[in-house]
Amino acid sequence: MAKKDTRKPEKIADEVYEAELFRLQTELVKLQEWVRETGTRVVVVFEGRDAAGKGGTIKRISQYLSPRIARVAALPAPTDRERGQWYYQRYVAHLPAPGEIVLFDRSWYNRAGVEKVMGFCTPEEHTRFLRQTPIFEQMLIDDGIILRKYWFSVSDDEQLKRFRQRMKDPVRQWKLSPMDLESVYRWEDYSRAKDEMMVHTDTALSPWYVVESDVKKHARLNMIAHLLDSIDYGEVPRPQVTLPKKPVETGNYHRPPRSLSKYVPDHVATLIRTDH
Repeated sequence: MAKKDTRKPEKIADEVYEAELFRLQTELVKLQEWVRETGTRVVVVFEGRDAAGKGGTIKRISQYLSPRIARVAALPAPTDRERGQWYYQRYVAHLPAPGEIVLFDRSWYNRAGVEKVMGFCTPEEHTRFLRQTPIFEQMLIDDGIILRKYWFSVSDDEQLKRFRQRMKDPVRQWKLSPMDLESVYRWEDYSRAKDEMMVHTDTALSPWYVVESDVKKHARLNMIAHLLDSIDYGEVPRPQVTLPKKPVETGNYHRPPRSLSKYVPDHVATLIRTDH
C-alpha cells in the first residue's frame, strides 16, 4: 500500500498572493458590472465544515463590490414560523433579482449537515430534502439563475487548530459556538452526512466543486479563479468622466463657524501624545 503524502504544500509568498488576489478582485468588479448591465442573476453557495475558510473567502469576494449588487445571505436559525413553512421558502426570499449576485454563507444545505447530525430535522424531512433539492436547483437554473456550489474541505487537525486560535483571539471568539465544538466530537457523523449529500445533490446540472482549504490563501485564490472562469462574462464599457482641475467655487458659499457643529473628539491625537 502506498504511503500517504503528509508533506505540507508549499505556501504562496505574501506579495504574490496579494497581487493575484487584487487581480482577481478587479475581475470580480468586471463581473459585477456585466451582471448589472445584462440583468444576470448569480447565486454562489458556500458550504463546508466550521472554520473551513468560507467567511474569509466571501469577505475577499465582496470587498470591492457594491452591496447594492452583490450581497451576502447569512441566515440565522429559523423562527417557529419559518419552521412551519416550505423548507426552501426563506431561502427563496433571498434569491437575486435581475442584475444581482447573492453569496449564501451556508444555505438550504443546512438540512443535509447540521440539522441531520444534530437531530434538528426528522429522518423523513432529511430524505425529502435529498430528493427535492436537485429538483429545486434545476428550477433555479431553468429560470436563468447561474448557480455555483462550493464545498470548503478542511482536515480535522487544521479545523481544531483554527478553533484553538479563535479561543485566544478576542475579536474572533464570537465565531466559536457550542455547536462548533460539537462538530469536533461528531467529525465522522458530519463526514457521513456530507458524503450522503454529495451522492444525491452533486448532479451534472448543478455540481459541487470542492475547495481544499487547509491553506486559506490558496483556497481563496483557487475558488475565486474558478468562479470567474466558470462564467462567460465580458467587460462593460464605462462612460468617460472628466473632472475639473479644482473644485468649482462661485464665492456665494460661506461655511458656518466650527463652533456651531459637534465634532468627534480627536482620539488619534491622544494616541500620538501617549506614544511620545
